[in-house]
Amino acid sequence: MKKVVFKELPNNQAQLFPENLLDRIPADHPVRLVDKVVDQLDISSILNKYKGGGASSFHPRMMVKILFYSYLNNIFSCRKIEKALQENIHFIWLSKGCVPDFRTINYFRSTRLQGEIKTIFAEVVRLLHGMGFVSLQVQYVDGTKIEATSNRYTFVWRGTVEKNKAKLEERIRSILKDIDSQIKEDSKTLNKEDLPQSIDSDLLKSKIAELNTRLKDTNKSTSKQLKQLQEEHLPRLEKYEKQLDTLGDRNSFSKTDEDATFMRMKEDHMKNGQLKPAYNPQISTENQIITHYSIHQTPGDTRTLKCHLEGFKNQYGSHSSTVVADAGYGSEENYEYLEANNIEYFVKYNYFHKEQKRAFKKNAFLSQNLYYNEHEDYYVCPMGQHMTNKGERKVTSENGYVSKVTRYQAQNCTGCPLRGLCFQATGNRIIEINHRLRILKKKAREQLLSEQGLYHRSRRPIEPEAVFGQIKHNNKFTRFTLKGLKKVEIEFGLIAIAHNLRKIIGKGACVSKTVLQNAIFFLFEPLYAKIQKGIWNFRKHVHLKIEIYSYQLA
Repeated sequence: MKKVVFKELPNNQAQLFPENLLDRIPADHPVRLVDKVVDQLDISSILNKYKGGGASSFHPRMMVKILFYSYLNNIFSCRKIEKALQENIHFIWLSKGCVPDFRTINYFRSTRLQGEIKTIFAEVVRLLHGMGFVSLQVQYVDGTKIEATSNRYTFVWRGTVEKNKAKLEERIRSILKDIDSQIKEDSKTLNKEDLPQSIDSDLLKSKIAELNTRLKDTNKSTSKQLKQLQEEHLPRLEKYEKQLDTLGDRNSFSKTDEDATFMRMKEDHMKNGQLKPAYNPQISTENQIITHYSIHQTPGDTRTLKCHLEGFKNQYGSHSSTVVADAGYGSEENYEYLEANNIEYFVKYNYFHKEQKRAFKKNAFLSQNLYYNEHEDYYVCPMGQHMTNKGERKVTSENGYVSKVTRYQAQNCTGCPLRGLCFQATGNRIIEINHRLRILKKKAREQLLSEQGLYHRSRRPIEPEAVFGQIKHNNKFTRFTLKGLKKVEIEFGLIAIAHNLRKIIGKGACVSKTVLQNAIFFLFEPLYAKIQKGIWNFRKHVHLKIEIYSYQLA
């Protein structure tokens, strides 16, 4: 039997020049890309936050590198980052051997980066723009819902708060009325107008102070009522007022993260689409690279577009020339905004796809298909009646945008043989038409059905939706780890930066310091792959020829 020989372990051999483990990091490893990218960023605004004095601090550039590389590797926990700084040679190389603890990392992420993350993100995007990855002239906009880290079952709803507050105010008015009726000098002049119709905490405090001054020597029943007002009803009223102030224009919030709003999740931890506290991140993408992001507290996408596009303009100095979005963003307010800023838009509206179907086009009873005489301002119903203008009314959206809706009514629908197919309400048929929206929809339809519109519509599903799929499914980021709107913005900013860096790495970018400084980027990956394949085939062919020749000689 042959003797089995094992290789000796290097650690058991004495070495004159020990090997440096950090030299094992390849030259094209992603950690070197992160190092060079962060070295080009201007972080003077973060440096200005350090007051000086006291113990020395870890350099913010090194901390930024650690966070970028951690999120690039789907490490979101500060404790896991600290562990990686002790065990992972890539983290050790990046931090130059420094090991900040998890508290320091968390403080830097949640406090030092507050208000700075969007500036850093924009700098990274400008760098990609200089390299030729993005043009910043087109935005494919979409949003998704990401669950907050708050308790899923500690919710506050506007309807419940308003209902309980109204009941409490009624109870307070009743108690104040009973107390006033016990005052002899005011009993003769007491009436309902003496009591406030709406009661807030400040008014109740002043009323209690006034009653305490007037009723120094009072009976036991009155004292009990005053004590109930001061110790029970006043704190409850203050609590309801605080909750309404926290709600703002929202319908709900979570008690453990007051900035989170309850939204209908497509797929939650119970797999049944329940309402959960969440945020609504909006992103703009180009070539599947995130060029801008914003975090919103409203479940719907319609109200987010203006704010999102304004954020893009603030970051880069101007709007993009083209905006592409799905039907969730199609509204009169958004179309007007895009028109006012001379932005070419390809934004669908509700029923856009339904309008293209034959059944919709041939339905003569739909208000969209009725003949409209623009000169004399009347519609014609399927039976030939004129539906005349009956006036306008104003409709105010949740954003405060005011739209004008015109009402048109038929002359006489009694005995009409088509009444059952036309409408089901009593009286004569009434339709409401938003003429400005009708004109804007017509323009949007023409844009969407054009050759350029078809191109952008085919690109949109593989732009932001693919990015969200990579973030949530591939990178397993389905829930925020920080609480509060400002901290959530920081965390999603790090996620977006990591995604963009991952895209650079995926495209095979060979980025050097000189390339970054001069903003020049060369993409020779396809050609390089062909050359490599050709060399490999040539070597294989030569090696085979040599083997045949050696066999013939033998």
